[in-house]
Amino acid sequence: MSVVGFDVGNESCIVAVARQRGIDVVLNDESKRETPAVVCFGDKQRFIGTAGAASTMMNPKNSISQIKRLIGRQFSDPELQRDLKSLPYAVTEGPDGFPLIHARYLGEVRTFTPTQVLGMVLSDLKGIAEKNLNAAVVDCCIGIPVYFTDLQRRAVLDAAKIAGLHPLRLIHETTATALAYGIYKTDLPENDQLNVAFVDIGHASMQVCIAGFKKGQLKVLAHSFDRSLGGRDFDEVLFNHFAAKFKEEYKIDVFQNARACLRLRAACDKLKKVLSANPEAPLNIECLMEEKDVRGFIKREDFEQLSVPILERVKAPLEKALAEANLTVEDIHMVEVVGSGSRVPAINKILTEFFQKEPRRTMNASECVAKGCALQCAILSPTFKVREFQVNESFPFSISLSWKGSGPDAQENGADNRQSTVVFPKGNAIPSVKALTFYRSGTFSVDVQYDDTSMLQGPAKISTYTIGPFQTTKSESAKVKVKVRLNLHGIVFVESATLLEEEIVEVPVSKEPAGENAKMDTDEAPTDAAAPPPCSNDTDVNMQDAKATSETSGVENGIPDTADKPVQMETDTKAEAPKKKVKKTNIPFSEQVYGALAPADLQKAVEKEFELALQDRVMEETKDRKNAVEAYVYDMRNKLADKYQDFVTASEREEFNAKLQEVEDWLYEEGEDETKGVYIAKLEELKRRGDPIEERYKEFMERGTIIDQFIYCINSYREAAMSNDPKFDHIDISEKQKVLNQCVEAEAWLREKKQQQDSLPKHAPPVLLSADIRKKAEAVDRFCKPIMTKPRPAKPATPEATATPPPQGGEQPPQQTEGDANTNASASANENAGDNAAGQAPPPATEPMETDKSENTGSA
Repeated sequence: MSVVGFDVGNESCIVAVARQRGIDVVLNDESKRETPAVVCFGDKQRFIGTAGAASTMMNPKNSISQIKRLIGRQFSDPELQRDLKSLPYAVTEGPDGFPLIHARYLGEVRTFTPTQVLGMVLSDLKGIAEKNLNAAVVDCCIGIPVYFTDLQRRAVLDAAKIAGLHPLRLIHETTATALAYGIYKTDLPENDQLNVAFVDIGHASMQVCIAGFKKGQLKVLAHSFDRSLGGRDFDEVLFNHFAAKFKEEYKIDVFQNARACLRLRAACDKLKKVLSANPEAPLNIECLMEEKDVRGFIKREDFEQLSVPILERVKAPLEKALAEANLTVEDIHMVEVVGSGSRVPAINKILTEFFQKEPRRTMNASECVAKGCALQCAILSPTFKVREFQVNESFPFSISLSWKGSGPDAQENGADNRQSTVVFPKGNAIPSVKALTFYRSGTFSVDVQYDDTSMLQGPAKISTYTIGPFQTTKSESAKVKVKVRLNLHGIVFVESATLLEEEIVEVPVSKEPAGENAKMDTDEAPTDAAAPPPCSNDTDVNMQDAKATSETSGVENGIPDTADKPVQMETDTKAEAPKKKVKKTNIPFSEQVYGALAPADLQKAVEKEFELALQDRVMEETKDRKNAVEAYVYDMRNKLADKYQDFVTASEREEFNAKLQEVEDWLYEEGEDETKGVYIAKLEELKRRGDPIEERYKEFMERGTIIDQFIYCINSYREAAMSNDPKFDHIDISEKQKVLNQCVEAEAWLREKKQQQDSLPKHAPPVLLSADIRKKAEAVDRFCKPIMTKPRPAKPATPEATATPPPQGGEQPPQQTEGDANTNASASANENAGDNAAGQAPPPATEPMETDKSENTGSA
């Protein structure tokens, strides 16, 4: 099982994996720890990650970046409209009101949804993890901003499915940071809570999280955020400043040129980093636009003065987080600053003044989220045993359910009268389950929506659930229990709907006492209509009285087992009283999520991603084949003039060089853009000429060594056959002569072939091949080795008196009485000794045949 964490940022992504020794950030193909979140569409294939970033300058209008700002948002979103002004690619409104990205791919303009593009980015990250782990990656944990709405969270899950991933959890980025911070701490207090403020200023947003730590656990106390306050806003300040300056000084308008905008923004990003460590910095760009070189200069004071409107917004999320956590500045023990945009000195100054303490940087500002995601994945995975550490997450929004009234008051007020109740208040634990009880006689619907829309840019309504149809046995309204779940991803949905009907049953009398095991399998309700106990978490909504009550707790089901009354099996008349049994029936329901991808469309997106990945793979293989042809041309040309010079005739070398030059010219002209099969055919055509030359050279270089080995083999067997060594005395002279003859024959064959080969020039086809010499050596070894390694015959064994051997010829031994055995004991012992002397040690199969067994038996 894979244990991987993905930090998908607005500008770059990081992949972390869990190993036995800890959490590691893996490197991409360029040995970098950060991978750009860019997808560039070319004429023949896509370029994703580092390859996409490299192609951005040359192909800006087809390079899709900052996809995190587009996913799960409506096209009419004011924030999205502001973001689109700085993006070089085309984005239009789709038929469903969500953005569509336009890019030229395979010679035509195509449209992609932000979810599809995010799926491409995740697919590239998945490939990086698989190369590093040498295993398939499916299960993972993905970090998301705390301000992501239900629709955005669903879009991330859809993108993960498109990439072939199965997220075990979507974890808030600030929570992942807190987990990576706290799990390694060994000095956390057991009773007093350690309050730490995490300030994450990324490329496009600012998030604040206040977490309380105790030994073995962390609890998120408050979340706050600013969706549009990040490092890119400071880049934009510098960009607008220098764009106006260059328009005045150089009479160029960079807004009219997409490539010039990209180059100036990249230069401003570098300038911002230089200003973080220096009081002033220059800016120089060659040929920015209209072949004009531009120069600029700015001081840090001027930069901070230009950034005042942005810096003034930093305090608001800090104040809001403290207020929601019910803490003061004095209650915060430490402040940790992370994120790529947190290195601006002015921000650190504001944080120091606000918290009255110096912010700390004990964590890697760029990698802490990815490491926290990998840790969370390891905690959820059975593959690793992780230190006991509990993460108590809180939900940043307030979720309510609304429905159309059914009571008499509701009918008088009209059909549009709706009632609602808050199911998951802000700060609710993740995950969580609540149950609501409705009284209905037929199909009805409930809406899941945000209770407070002040923090949202999109619509309040999340989804609508139609519950039914169902039938009741009674004429009055039936009791329907609806279970609503807030899962690990922070997504709210109706999990089940159950029809509850009470039936009166007679309980049979039994004389045996019954304890806990006498409870019935079905849920039993008390005979009196008592209210649910205080420990119930049901939110009972009585639709007849148009009233809603909410009783929260951690119990998932309706009335817990503690409310059930065990059946007392006594002999008195009370045991015969009728009881009420609750009959449970599951009710079907349908879901409509506003703006979400339909299952059929999601499947089409998965298939489309597979087609695009296949096209990319084909193009990569085509490039490899083309490079192989080009490499062969250069390599063979050099070898023909060097080490292959003596192994080819002058006319053949001249002809082959001409062919190589022809293929090289073809590669850079007509063959610039061909299919994989054409390149394979070209390489095979060249190898038909080059392989014989290469083979002659290879044979010449190997022949001497192989001949020496063959001669050594022949001499070894000859010396052994002619040796007077006692270890060869048992081998017959005729057998040794056969070995000598074989050696003479092999030596004569080698001499004849070697003379023929020596008479030929190097460029002629060889008559003495290395393969033939090896084959001849194997034949000599196969003939001589069994003879010269024949084992020495075993010595005859000493006769011993043993049991009577089995009778020969299939005869049965005669039956004898107990007295006969005593009388003939001496005779039997003598006969057995003689038989065993002949039959105890049979000769080895490799030795010459000895005298017959029957003769030995007779002489004994």
